[in-house]
Amino acid sequence: MAREKILFVTSEAVPFIKTGGLADVAGTLPKYFDREKYDVRVILPKYASMKGEWKDKLQYRTHFEMQLAWRNMYVGVLETEIDGIPFYFIDNEYYFSGGWPYEDIRWDIEKFAFFSRAVLSALPSIDFRPDIIHCHDWQAALVPVYLNDAFQSNPFYQNIKTIMTIHNLRFQGIYDKNIIRDIIGISDSYFTPDKLEAYGDVNLLKGGIVYADRVTTVSETYAEEIKTEFYGEKLDKLLQARSNVLTGIVNGIDYNIFNPETDIHLPYKFNKETVTTEKVKNKVELQRQLGLREDPNVMMIGIVSRLTDQKGFDLIECVLDEICQDEVQIVALGTGEERYENMFRYYAWKYPGKVSANIYYSDELSHKIYGSCDAFLMPSLFEPCGLSQIMSLRYGTVPIVRETGGLKDTVIPFNEFENSGTGFSFRNYNAHEMMAMVRYAERIFYDQKDQWNDLVKRAMKVDFSWNASAEKYEILYDHMLGWYWPRGEEQVEATQPAEAAELTEVKAEEVKAAEVEATEVKEAAPAEKKAPARKTTAKKATATKTTTKKTATEKKTTTRRTTVAKKKAEELKKVEESAKVEEPEKAVETAATVEEKAPVKKRTTRKTATKKAEEPVKVEEPKKTEEPVKAEEPKKAAEPVKPEEPKKDAEPAKPEEPKKAAEPVKSEEPKKAAEPVKAEEANKVAEPEKVVEPVKAAPAKKTGRKSRRKNK
Repeated sequence: MAREKILFVTSEAVPFIKTGGLADVAGTLPKYFDREKYDVRVILPKYASMKGEWKDKLQYRTHFEMQLAWRNMYVGVLETEIDGIPFYFIDNEYYFSGGWPYEDIRWDIEKFAFFSRAVLSALPSIDFRPDIIHCHDWQAALVPVYLNDAFQSNPFYQNIKTIMTIHNLRFQGIYDKNIIRDIIGISDSYFTPDKLEAYGDVNLLKGGIVYADRVTTVSETYAEEIKTEFYGEKLDKLLQARSNVLTGIVNGIDYNIFNPETDIHLPYKFNKETVTTEKVKNKVELQRQLGLREDPNVMMIGIVSRLTDQKGFDLIECVLDEICQDEVQIVALGTGEERYENMFRYYAWKYPGKVSANIYYSDELSHKIYGSCDAFLMPSLFEPCGLSQIMSLRYGTVPIVRETGGLKDTVIPFNEFENSGTGFSFRNYNAHEMMAMVRYAERIFYDQKDQWNDLVKRAMKVDFSWNASAEKYEILYDHMLGWYWPRGEEQVEATQPAEAAELTEVKAEEVKAAEVEATEVKEAAPAEKKAPARKTTAKKATATKTTTKKTATEKKTTTRRTTVAKKKAEELKKVEESAKVEEPEKAVETAATVEEKAPVKKRTTRKTATKKAEEPVKVEEPKKTEEPVKAEEPKKAAEPVKPEEPKKDAEPAKPEEPKKAAEPVKSEEPKKAAEPVKAEEANKVAEPEKVVEPVKAAPAKKTGRKSRRKNK
């Protein structure tokens, strides 16, 4: 089978250009896909701010002119390859000659509109037709829109699927509609509230969410949070509407780069066995480098982050003075809002030897902080995924986080009574709650050293490498294209025979329909209908209790599922043949036979006849099917036509009712009377039939109890 072709469209990717976590995902994740099954490539802008060492490695591929709205624009395409992954670069000096990838928002929208359209236009030139285009953040959100608009009529682009990944919902690419509609070059029909327009402006990310085939976020919790008003950034209603295609997949990190055993930035290497003895040496070296008081026994708390309110620095601002009065040291690294930069500068001045403020970014220093500190503070207001806490876990630096987004998904709260967990977490966005958790961590560090060391080792054992994330994306790609590769036990369940899958997919509506239509040929249709393979595991948890008990034993082997399914199909055919009603006389004979052998069915019949239930059922006489006037027997229990009028069940003198007993095909009301026929036949055939209709037998018994009470 040919490899699936995947194209990542992103505004940044390591090692070429990086401003945030998006670059790590786009540049690292493609390396972890199975090369034999997936052909993954990446395309991004060629920025003038890229490092010269990477610019020199780019090779010219092609160039052409492209129309964007009312103007023709030059598009150059360059390429290179890293670790076997092809990277393509869209070149245009007019748009990408700035010193930074992101500038003024109006200019950025025009710039990335050009980029999105150029990506699609370049595909034929580079001879690559992807099966799936994976778009990252609002900078690539116009790709699904253009694909649905200007490129829709071109056969080359037909049937290409798209995924829109939201790395941070706060950034959406919003600007004035009257200006943007003249820049991005799409039809006016797209500037409506159900498409790109949002509160009077154009919202590029909204367009991507609306037109993409699937939408993903970077953690499971964040996927749920953004459907609420607080986290939804005014798109919560749209995300609720598209929740059926919304998925959360946690990001990972490159364990080859972030590896305490081989990290070139650490003076002393360590692993899970040597962390308690070697890591403390790194702490002393870092204290010496940053001018802090040298003390291997003091608790050192690290912070590596953008200094913004999203990261919870307003909480830190409230209680940092109190924290500094404890026996701790704080090392902060990052840039951001001036307010928080000055905050750390102030406390570094106020508490010399205890606080180190490093208002810049250094990859080397960040590795030293991860490999030297005892704890890592990350009290985010919201966090789509977060990579810093994953890096700290990798180095045995215990994270102290707020339970939100990816922080909740990646950090297991410490439990000192069970000696479990991988970090400390607090729930509410409250400075004093954060302060209490910091002091709780201090107490464990100083007073319960054995538990702290166990906590450190558990943190280092957690696996958040890209392998796990890549496998989840592979499954998503396969489902979108309808391809299913073998993936062990999970994949066996996903690809089990459709007949076996149906055993666990009995819906309430199907059960009711089967009860009413016990004598119809259509009754076998739900069992014979092949279910989509991927629905199997999703619906196991919502199956009825009876079905769950039976399917639990059927899961042992796929062979057993297939055997049960085949038996079920054969049994249903027998039921189907016995239930067919070609003539009224046959239907009457069948009903009479069942009632003679099954006293429960007589009770069911008496329930619908109420007052006349004392008389025996005389359906043996076929003449009564043609004598409407004398039809006073309780054959009204098989009355199929007028379910809306239950009173007719108790009216014995109506002339048409005996004829209705011979018309079971249109039966709607007498569920309980028709049901025993199905139940009796099912019991005669084989026991597995109960797997499909576990609910049917129960109503019959219940009906019998009710009828006895009424007759008494």
